Order: sequence, then C-alpha cells, then structure tokens
Amino acid sequence: MTKNKQTLTITIDGKKIAVEEGITILKAAEKAGIYIPHLCAYKDLIPHGSCRVCSVRVNGRIQASCVQTVSEGMVIESDTAELLEYRRMIVDMLFVEGNHFCMFCEKSGHCELQAMAYRFGITAPQFPYLNPNRDIDLSHPDVFLDHNRCILCGRCVRTSQELDHKNVFQFVNRGHKKRLEVNAKGLAETDLNVTDSVVNACPVGALMKKRVGYEVPIGNRPFDHASIGSEIEKTEGERK
Repeated sequence: MTKNKQTLTITIDGKKIAVEEGITILKAAEKAGIYIPHLCAYKDLIPHGSCRVCSVRVNGRIQASCVQTVSEGMVIESDTAELLEYRRMIVDMLFVEGNHFCMFCEKSGHCELQAMAYRFGITAPQFPYLNPNRDIDLSHPDVFLDHNRCILCGRCVRTSQELDHKNVFQFVNRGHKKRLEVNAKGLAETDLNVTDSVVNACPVGALMKKRVGYEVPIGNRPFDHASIGSEIEKTEGERK
C-alpha cells in the first residue's frame, strides 16, 4: 500500500510554494514556474548532480537542486548575484575546455550550453582557451560523436543505461583526463540505433543524427526566439 505523500511549504527566492514531499528542489521550482539553470539533469533520468549549474543556497548552504529533496520550511535562494556568477564561471569553463564554434555548429539554436551563455549574458569566456586535440567518430551510418563539443555531462551515459537499457557510453579516466568512450572501437561497432533515446539526450552538438543538422533553418530554432527556461517560467504564472 502506497503511503500518501504530505504537502510541504518551502520558500524559493522569497516565494512560498506548496510542494509534495520527496520531490527535488529543481522539480519543485519547475512546477512553480521558476527556472533553475541546469545541464546534466534530464527528463526521466535518476538525478546525478554532476554539472553543478543548478546549485542553489539552501538554508545558507550551497546544494545541487537536482538531487536535494525538499523539506518543510526549507528556504532556497536561486536568483542571486552570487549564484549567477557561480553559474557563469561553470559555463565559461565548459566553453574553454572544449572546442565550441557556435557560428557554424549544426546544434546552434538548439544547444543548451549556447542558450545558457546567452541567458547569462556571456559574449566571450573570461578564461583562456585550452584548445584540446580531440577526434570525431563518424563511423556510424546515422549518428556521429564529436568529442570537441562534449561537456562530460553524463546524459548520454545515463540515458543509454537507464532508458535504452544498453551500455554504449562510459567515462574513462579522471580529472582533466576524463573522456567519453563507447564500448567498442567506434560507434559503428556498438548496438547504438538512431531511434535510441540517447541520440536526442545530448544538450550540445557532441552526439547528433547525421543529415538533419539544418532541417530547421537557423532563425527558426527554439532558442533563436526565446531564452532557455522561458517555457518553464510561463507554465505556472509569471516570475516576479
């Protein structure tokens, strides 16, 4: 028999919200029409908390909102100058650690990292570019993997395992040597199918279908006209 969940009251940026117990801060905020920036969090996946873009201050302490569940009376700060700068630094570092050329990337206008930079007002990174030497796997007939654009968010790893029930992607090594790999010599030798959920899970242009990059013209793409998170902010009323 399932226990009925209680309704709790929390406060996000001064706004009192009634939420169901057991829900994460990120999901509670979304239901209330409040957007908390995030990259590694993805629909239907077990929360992971790896990118830390969704960090908020909870009762005075910084926590990842995608993994922290709510509790009665919790006071959460998200929209502050401190947290905005913290998130900007993370996004800055993600740009300089890879090779991102938004002006001719097929994902432009669909890319969550690019859209996040626009939302934060980032026009150029504040850190020096690392210019890593990374390869591109074009071996698969329908999908390619561009390591230059990978931000190591882990969405592909978890989506392949949790939703597709495969194990196509894994991380190898640690620290600055951490890298995304596949469970074969190349994508073509894996059991990846173009219809798998993982193909649509990448927030950037690292994992993409071939021959569809410009089906939606630049200028007509989701983030060409609306800021990332705007669809959440409009669901439950206007944010103050």
